[in-house]
Amino acid sequence: MKNRSFIMVLFLVCYSVDAQDIFGKWKTIDDETGEAKSIVNIYKENGKVFGKIVDIVNPERKDAICDKCEGEDKNKPIVGFVLIRNLQRDGRYYEGGTIFDPQKGKQYKCRIGLDADNEDLLQVRGYVAFFYATQYWERIKG
Repeated sequence: MKNRSFIMVLFLVCYSVDAQDIFGKWKTIDDETGEAKSIVNIYKENGKVFGKIVDIVNPERKDAICDKCEGEDKNKPIVGFVLIRNLQRDGRYYEGGTIFDPQKGKQYKCRIGLDADNEDLLQVRGYVAFFYATQYWERIKG
């Protein structure tokens, strides 16, 4: 009976540790201005993690197109644009894929993960060689 109780407690602890994850909607915050820019839905598809812009905060930019994109994304609406692609879990982070900045027209290697002190913040880091920039996105509850 003691072993059964221990296993049940262990299961509950493991479940609660992983209860909050990166999946769901996040408000992107510009690392230079501190202003909210868009809402991104982070989801899993075919075992990899993606992030799609589902809304733009600034009403004047709601119909913006990706004029700096290349290929099939060129001149398509920003809403619906998949900016995070092909991440996979590696410990507490998801990495190995890319993030695209539609305003600058640049793609970066990407790593995302929950903030160690606040699970309602998502640390989003884009890399070029040894240089990186980090943003903290806010979880949208509900």
